[in-house]
Amino acid sequence: MAETDIPYWRLNVPKEQWPAECPEFLLDLNERDQLLVNRHDKDYHRLTWPEVKQAIEHNQLDRFVRVPSDHRRYLEYNAQLKKKHGSVMNFVLQERLQWADNEQKDPAPFHDPATAQKLTTTHAADIKVLYNDWPYGIDERIVHLVVWTKFDLPDDPDTKELTKEMRGEIDEYVDRTFCQAVPKENVSRLKVGSSSRGVSDQPKVIWFKNWKSLKSIHSVEHFHVMLFDPDPAFIEQVTNGDIPLSRSLQQPPSKGKFLGLTDKEYIKLRRQLLNLREDIEKMRVEPSLDDRLQKGSRASEG
Repeated sequence: MAETDIPYWRLNVPKEQWPAECPEFLLDLNERDQLLVNRHDKDYHRLTWPEVKQAIEHNQLDRFVRVPSDHRRYLEYNAQLKKKHGSVMNFVLQERLQWADNEQKDPAPFHDPATAQKLTTTHAADIKVLYNDWPYGIDERIVHLVVWTKFDLPDDPDTKELTKEMRGEIDEYVDRTFCQAVPKENVSRLKVGSSSRGVSDQPKVIWFKNWKSLKSIHSVEHFHVMLFDPDPAFIEQVTNGDIPLSRSLQQPPSKGKFLGLTDKEYIKLRRQLLNLREDIEKMRVEPSLDDRLQKGSRASEG
């Protein structure tokens, strides 16, 4: 069977594991989900950090999609969750957030109800920071976190985006909570005008709130934070040791185990190799000093 003849519900699945018919969780997909699943992983382009920042700066949040095989796994797992827990929201509240209720404890957002001071922690009564369980297809050095809140993140009824006041609150919270994870020498002054997204004063930390049409969970308020190549120890601390579902549910054993490494050691090594590959690519693009001298010599001879 030619690749072009493979039905979407068999794509990115080893031939020996092909289902005889379309699985239930892939039936009656909306147009967006079917387009995402109906692509080969090998043709997928992971967004680079500059492309991620550009998408947020220009409000192109629909560019954030998963690798096709990951999106298939995401749809399958969500279908199982709905059968077991009734809804994805119930699972998130009960299992991921472990909130007995979703009632705000303090009227002031991003404040500690006990002290009335602005939060400097990521796990308080009204807020929790976890990994995005099913991250988008982006550079693997980018850590994608979700900040869940019991308090409302109000939109302006006219613009349909965050109010100016709430955007300011989120900017402050992201600055004091996450920007410590990147070196101070990386500070720049890039700001975004939209009220539903922001690039902090540090270019390796960005945040955004999804459009309502793109939200997978509507009943629990949340916004997204992305960090480029942060300190793994900081991420472990800020998420309280959280592990994303997409990683914990992987069937094959960790690749690091084949090298005698722990998961953390393997992730650190992989990031170092990705950084090295990026440096090599830059060297290929930029002409060497010898090349420039030879070119200058030929020009003078001419």
